[in-house]
Amino acid sequence: MTDPDLLQLQSESVASIAKADAATLEALRVGLLGKAGQITALLKELGSMEPEARKVRGAEVNELKAVVTSALEARKAVLDETALSLKLQAERIDISAPPRPEGLGCIHPISRTMEEIAAIFGAMGFTIKDGPDIEDDWYNFSALNIPAHHPARAMMDTFYLQANPGVRPPVLRTHTSPVQIRTLLKEPPPIRIIVPGRTFRADHDATHSPMFHQTEGLVIGKGITLAHLKGCLIDFLRAFFDNPDLPVRFRASYFPFTEPSMEVDIGWNRKTGEIGKGTDWLEILGSGMVHPNVLANCGIDPREYQGFAFGVGIERITMLKHGIADLRLFYESDVRWLRHYGFSALAPAMLHEGI
Repeated sequence: MTDPDLLQLQSESVASIAKADAATLEALRVGLLGKAGQITALLKELGSMEPEARKVRGAEVNELKAVVTSALEARKAVLDETALSLKLQAERIDISAPPRPEGLGCIHPISRTMEEIAAIFGAMGFTIKDGPDIEDDWYNFSALNIPAHHPARAMMDTFYLQANPGVRPPVLRTHTSPVQIRTLLKEPPPIRIIVPGRTFRADHDATHSPMFHQTEGLVIGKGITLAHLKGCLIDFLRAFFDNPDLPVRFRASYFPFTEPSMEVDIGWNRKTGEIGKGTDWLEILGSGMVHPNVLANCGIDPREYQGFAFGVGIERITMLKHGIADLRLFYESDVRWLRHYGFSALAPAMLHEGI
């Protein structure tokens, strides 16, 4: 290369490249070899030159391009190696360091209760179903015999999500019942399922939370009666509270999706809080025979099939069983509380004898 201008450009470019960081290096590459770069412009000028002059000039410009490209690649390799070394140093772990003096983890009381519920109903032949936390209005309300004007919607203190004008907004599910609807639409009877999961309502105090857990059950078949409902729930409550003589009472109530509907009470002592003792009654869950409208909404003939459903708050029965006074403590992540009320991960939920 004999052209002094090209030699100067090469010298300045190589010097700048040698001391460039990653960001500057990319800027130099674009400024030299990009579409509007200096070397690219020199190559474009060759087209207007005489053949002999173009041959000489082309060789020199290509030599310049090769030198600059080589310098860019070499500098990039150095920068990449340096960056990798810094990353490896930052992520280095001293495997010889002793472990932190922490105790073993434990199973949260809510998770434990869900395991126990699954074990008890699993022995009765129930399967577990799950569904989305964000539901369509039809699944959460209308299909369950709760039309738009029904007061039960207001009673549920619902979280609605933003929607397009004229369209009913989606909702954070207020119960796990929408999963029952989804199951009825997909699977033919007979059906025997439980649906544990998160639910959401705008309520918050010592006994209520905006997010809480619920388990609902559904049985659909031919010839299903109140006797099946009573037997199922009595067995469940006596197994869960580990009391084979637990008093259980069924009391008339109202739910839009069941008819007849019943609240289920268990015997307890109001003064001492003992389950199964004393002469007082404590409401524990809701239940009833599935309303014919719900079956018809899902394409099931209510003249041929009947069924029952029930729902129980997981936090509620956990608090009763383990003597926990404040619902909010479940979600405060206090390690001391978790160690006190938690369960060993090596001790899975087991069925009680005879269930």
